[in-house]
Amino acid sequence: MKNATLRINTTNPIAAIDPRLYGSFVEHLGRAIYSGLYQPGHPSADADGFRGDVLELVRELKVPVIRYPGGNFVSGYDWEDGIGPQNGRPVRLDLAWATQESNQVGLDEFHDWLDKTGATLMYAINLGTRGIDEARNIIEYANHPGGTYYSELRKKHGREQPYDIKLWCLGNEMDGPWQIGAKTATEYGRLAAECAKVMKMYDPDIELVACGSSHQGMPSFGDWEREVLEHTYEHVEYLSLHSYYSNAENDSPAYLAKNLAMDDFIKTVVAICDEVKAKKGSQKDIMLSFDEWNVWYHSLGNDRNAPRFGPEPPPLLEDIYNFEDALLVGGLLITLIKNADRVKIACLAQLINVIAPIMTEPDGGAWRQTIFYPFLHATTYGQGMALNVDVSCPAYDCKDRQGVPYLDSVAVYNAAKNETTLFVLNRDLHTDMETKITLEGATELTQHISYAGHDLKATNGPGAELICPENMPCAKMEDGTVTLSIAKASWNVFRFRLS
Repeated sequence: MKNATLRINTTNPIAAIDPRLYGSFVEHLGRAIYSGLYQPGHPSADADGFRGDVLELVRELKVPVIRYPGGNFVSGYDWEDGIGPQNGRPVRLDLAWATQESNQVGLDEFHDWLDKTGATLMYAINLGTRGIDEARNIIEYANHPGGTYYSELRKKHGREQPYDIKLWCLGNEMDGPWQIGAKTATEYGRLAAECAKVMKMYDPDIELVACGSSHQGMPSFGDWEREVLEHTYEHVEYLSLHSYYSNAENDSPAYLAKNLAMDDFIKTVVAICDEVKAKKGSQKDIMLSFDEWNVWYHSLGNDRNAPRFGPEPPPLLEDIYNFEDALLVGGLLITLIKNADRVKIACLAQLINVIAPIMTEPDGGAWRQTIFYPFLHATTYGQGMALNVDVSCPAYDCKDRQGVPYLDSVAVYNAAKNETTLFVLNRDLHTDMETKITLEGATELTQHISYAGHDLKATNGPGAELICPENMPCAKMEDGTVTLSIAKASWNVFRFRLS
């Protein structure tokens, strides 16, 4: 057995965690909407056609904000197609995902669904095929009380009160050659700035997210961020980051260290933002919106053979996650919390069926994937002030980096509950870690959740949610210190009561 010490650092907190750090994402893609959250005729469907079993799981996750309607989809989407009487809406070809879009769910329906979940909306506008006109028209439709063309149109559709959407994305991945209406950094930066100006003429209190690079492997990464911020710096609050992680090479030690690559990515983008700030002599910090992150690689082979432009939504990006995917998702959450001073919004991409913690059977039930649980623990116990943890433990070398600590950890102090929660990932695949945890002022370890003891490749499925965390016996604390064993290949949640 190896030995480690963890000391929760209460003297130099990282930052207050924005609850939107635990957001998610729903796109018109595959079965995310149709036979995902919306399926009239399903045994659990309510009067509006929304699946009750899915709503229960989304509420369980307590997702605070959901990005919608895309994603690549949004760059060819006309939002007007998704409003008004459903029986009069056009069916369109979605070129982003080679499917048919029925438009039975649009802004009005999705906002109704959000009201049922308790989440707020992060709405993305189309800056691929459209631009300034869409920006000014949709904010009038969504947010203006009444007396104008688009606000009265909303009322005509049965929505008397404005939606008052406060968080908007200015397009999606506009540097990507796969994107409809892809643009250079100059083209996008100028358009995004003009759209931002128009939207803030209506409401100066809205928050706007400009597109960063689609991922850090793009040839223009860095240069794109600088150029876009040159145009948009004083008009937007956030710059987006997107990244997905894969174990296609089946190298588990390297895979479980990939949250360290996420940390590198965040710090690089922060440095670029601050470089532009210094150049402009601005007093304003640009914060980050990591609005697409997850594991994605299991489904790629199946997606290549998906039918094109059929009338039914095909099962696209339906990764079935295993236990080691859940461990990495836990590590990625640790990294996001560690960067809570600059990452204020993040979206697990996505929420239902499409690279998602929640899956559905079209005519059956809904079930939790392995990655559901670390995300649930973060939304439940990760609210408050982020705290660094001083970690002393053995390390290992892997393909992509050297000196990877076996333990990765962060803590969160919740003043309202008078408790501190410690999240710990043990990357060691072979040996438990005898660990001494110290937290000044702690009087009791009240809960230890351990997600451990499973084959790395084990998965959940409909009617077989066997890969689940469990509550462990709580070791006794003495003088703010507890000594216990952290299982190999495990995700852990420790909750401490404070004096």
